[in-house]
Amino acid sequence: MAPSDPFRLLAPESLRRAFDDDRDAETFLLRLERYGPELIESLAAVYGDQTAALLPELLEVLLHAFHTRPADLKRLDEARLLRPDWLQQPGMIGYVAYADRFAGTLRGVQARVPYLEELGVTYLHLMPLLRPRPGENDGGYAVADYRAVRGDLGSMDDLSALAADLRGRGISLVLDLVLNHVAQEHEWAVKARAGDPAYRDYFHLFPDRAGPDAYERTLPEIFPDFAPGNFTWNEDAQGWVWTTFNTYQWDLNWANPAVLREFVDIILHLANRGVEVFRLDAIAFLWKRPGTDCQNQPEVHHLTRALRACARIAAPAVAFKAEAIVAPGQLIHYLGTGGHHGRVSDMAYHNSLMVQLWSSLASRDVRLFEEALRAFAPKPLSTTWGMYVRCHDDIGWAISDDDAARVGLSGPAHRHFLSDFYSGEYPGSFARGLVFQHNPQTGDRRISGSAASLAGLEAALAAGDPRQVDLAVRRLLLLHAVILGFGGVPLLYMGDELALLNDHTFADTPEHAPDNRWVHRPPMDWARVQAVAADPGTPEGRVNAGLRRLIAARQGLAHLHASVESRPVGSPDPCVLLLRRDHPLGVMLGVYNFSEHTVQFPAWALREHLGEHALDHVAGSAFTFGHAPVVLDPYRALWLTQAP
Repeated sequence: MAPSDPFRLLAPESLRRAFDDDRDAETFLLRLERYGPELIESLAAVYGDQTAALLPELLEVLLHAFHTRPADLKRLDEARLLRPDWLQQPGMIGYVAYADRFAGTLRGVQARVPYLEELGVTYLHLMPLLRPRPGENDGGYAVADYRAVRGDLGSMDDLSALAADLRGRGISLVLDLVLNHVAQEHEWAVKARAGDPAYRDYFHLFPDRAGPDAYERTLPEIFPDFAPGNFTWNEDAQGWVWTTFNTYQWDLNWANPAVLREFVDIILHLANRGVEVFRLDAIAFLWKRPGTDCQNQPEVHHLTRALRACARIAAPAVAFKAEAIVAPGQLIHYLGTGGHHGRVSDMAYHNSLMVQLWSSLASRDVRLFEEALRAFAPKPLSTTWGMYVRCHDDIGWAISDDDAARVGLSGPAHRHFLSDFYSGEYPGSFARGLVFQHNPQTGDRRISGSAASLAGLEAALAAGDPRQVDLAVRRLLLLHAVILGFGGVPLLYMGDELALLNDHTFADTPEHAPDNRWVHRPPMDWARVQAVAADPGTPEGRVNAGLRRLIAARQGLAHLHASVESRPVGSPDPCVLLLRRDHPLGVMLGVYNFSEHTVQFPAWALREHLGEHALDHVAGSAFTFGHAPVVLDPYRALWLTQAP
């Protein structure tokens, strides 16, 4: 099938008869002409001869979604096609929250939308809210029904109403789409256990241990503490089922084209409910290949490109964000390289940036940070990074041994140091975190903890030490200054704007007790929201006010358009990170002191990038770089641009 002739099995004239309106027909056919070749090329690369049978089924799904798409969303489609860089604008500010922990229900979230609007949020990611299995459900990532909302949160109509309200205020709704697996209670798994051969082929089922044992030789364990191994025997199915994450999460068989068709339908159904961005959960794990770790396989990128092409045809306002927590050399493929350049996901998490923030904070040394950023290949200009200080997950110390070696460090030793430091075991540590999933075989110890507790505020308040409280506040604002000044979509985790501490009562909830990541998922403290407004001098008030100043500065700074990359440049002081952005309006230089010391920074190191005069957009002050050094207070951040 020639990629230049999309859907040749159905002639354009027969397609026109599927439309009552000539304008709709032209719109659909133009998109089909534009994205059809990409779709067919990727499908053929994955499914080969099965593509011809799959195409008419996909076309039926696309036509139904297009016809049933609400008028206001069709208008949004056209607006986004005219502004394809909408996710790259400096005004994009993300906020990540659990709906129940933020405001109880979806209607409760809708009532709190003015708070988000006033904070400057334009992108709201509500953590898993589609109906999960009852009881333990991996924080909602064990989905039992993609077309229903958790009963305690409300209904799909409530979700649509929330999305419409957000859209009217310029806020995009973001939801998780779990692609790798479903809950064992999902209809597909129920039918598979009942013996339906069509649905058994939706999963990886083995009659004996021969297949699983062969795969296990090269597979890592994701949750060695409470989900060892990657396969689970199921008596009803009379087989070993692939369960990468938990025994109750069944991995899907994406080699079956019916699985792709199902997810195209799911994506477009949710898009027509008002979801604008899909976080593609566990995307790296989709394709299984013997003799590998079954992550980052080439088929994953073809599958994502095919899903994106379908969305572009029926609902082009939709964007994809890859949840690929992988090495930098692998991560760039999720944004697209070679023939996939800029055609896979629109956005990806910059996990390395987050890891290096905490690494530099502990070591007071940015040289590894610089080296790690240099290892990144340039991303496609049309894509963007999602940057974050903290998220709902644990922190895994993704420090490359090669990067570490280039700055004279041992990768394993540095990772060990970071685990000790952020669990509070290292002498002099300011952090209060918890070890998550210690793997004695590899020495891997990930860390749970809220941003404020990891940055030292919990320990400082417990000690009643005003200086340490001040330093903790400064650390939190420094971390957020980096993600807000990096270029991309900064993602603020719920409660970080209020410096919420660890929630040590998480274990009181039985389904949360085995998973200490709930320590950094505290409920939203609305009383504190009122308190910081009344008394901005408290630690949480200072964090809140400082963060709002940073957001306001970012929103007015064109240099932060995400098409421009931040790149590290040499710094004469190992405590100070310099990130340069070469924008058509001129150079922007981010200057970040990662130590509790006052640094006398040589003026020449700034003058060579900016000339003699510069403006700092964080504090609103002007600089003239002469012979005197620039004084950088502890944890100070500067966003410098060339003065007119």
